[in-house]
Amino acid sequence: MDASAVVLGLESSCDETAAAVLRADGTILAEAVLSQLEEHAPYGGVVPEIAARAHLDHLPRLAARVMAEAGLGFGDLAGIAATSGPGLIGGLIVGASFGKGLAIARGLPFVAVNHLEAHALTATLPGIVPEGARFPYLLLLLSGGHCQCVAVEGIGRYRRLGTTLDDAVGEAFDKTAKLLGLPWPGGPALERLATRGDPRAHALPRPLLGRAGCDFSFSGLKTAVAHAVGRIPAEVRQDAARLLRAQADLAASFQAAVAAVLADRARHALDALPAATALVVAGGVAANAAVRGALAGVAAERGLALVAPPIRLCTDNAVMVAWAGIERLRLGLADPLGHAPRPRWPLESLAGLE
Repeated sequence: MDASAVVLGLESSCDETAAAVLRADGTILAEAVLSQLEEHAPYGGVVPEIAARAHLDHLPRLAARVMAEAGLGFGDLAGIAATSGPGLIGGLIVGASFGKGLAIARGLPFVAVNHLEAHALTATLPGIVPEGARFPYLLLLLSGGHCQCVAVEGIGRYRRLGTTLDDAVGEAFDKTAKLLGLPWPGGPALERLATRGDPRAHALPRPLLGRAGCDFSFSGLKTAVAHAVGRIPAEVRQDAARLLRAQADLAASFQAAVAAVLADRARHALDALPAATALVVAGGVAANAAVRGALAGVAAERGLALVAPPIRLCTDNAVMVAWAGIERLRLGLADPLGHAPRPRWPLESLAGLE
């Protein structure tokens, strides 16, 4: 692709509707993310049918908006990239179908983007690392649905070193926040509460800490928090100030335990990938300051840089989708319009390794 070529990215895998316009040199010409928090908050989580209908309602308008902000028409595009999995199938169908329609109307190549690959390749965006991170690098993909250590060896070349045995780390944050009576989405609320607490107040377990391998487990930690919540005395529950302190201490202790586990797993994964040029963290939990701090310490121990996207690019967004599309189009890897969205689509399958 010519460096001046422009690609439109579309994201609709869960509860954020997003669109972005990127130039092939990595310049972000326009981006927009529409959150669906108000639609899902009454239910305490994402309702797939509501999410799909919201994407259907908002995506065409959002795409037109970013194109206008970029000062371009759809005829100026060199390609369309849309998230096609993994994720909620209704939203994936909406985004992929809309992207295919634009591709057909304008005679453009279409890229069915793997959402996990989009997170993985954010580190190669020149605006985050000058000229982009070099392969191979270690990726910690940390979100509400995924928790993986991945050796990123090239476009479409991914080797999973470890994954969660139960809950994803973002899911553990959300469930713990719910135990503490915090509103959804729980992760950001828990991080805010943790700043008011003592991370040493509770000796919570650190699952798999020091064990061989790169796998994760968070269900036992979540259960320990549930037991600790149940042990809060009645007199503390009846005093709002004391209850808030008790909840803040639990939040801080939980967050410290998670950060310690992630740092330990990262060390093991770097041992398994001695050629790593960087430690990369991506996904919604990458926005957590305690997690970033712990992983920065690991990177410094190994003489590596910690590469983390700007906060706005940690959660689901279309900038990473457009960039993944650009990286693939550079290699001539467009997809047929018959490509079907996939609710489950492991990174390893991109290299034909199911």
